[in-house]
Amino acid sequence: MPAARLLRTLKAWLRRTPTLPRELQAGKEVIMAIDAGGLPLDPARINRIARELGLEVSARAPVEDTVARLRAAVERGLENLAMQDVANQKKGERK
Repeated sequence: MPAARLLRTLKAWLRRTPTLPRELQAGKEVIMAIDAGGLPLDPARINRIARELGLEVSARAPVEDTVARLRAAVERGLENLAMQDVANQKKGERK
């Protein structure tokens, strides 16, 4: 019996889909960390995450400006996902 339960759990875990795209999740985590404890010490990581979200970032740009743009990009991404979810739910209701 325990083996069957383990197999069901593993199958369910493998079927799960991530709730957020990888780059959006990384941006959200960085923003949460910044909100919890100040600016990060590695501006290259912030620039990389911002670029993954489609922002053009200069290496000479102040980290504070990049973080503000990153925060706006993450909010836009989350709003877009929420709108897509609502549209998909409404599409399913019409059938």
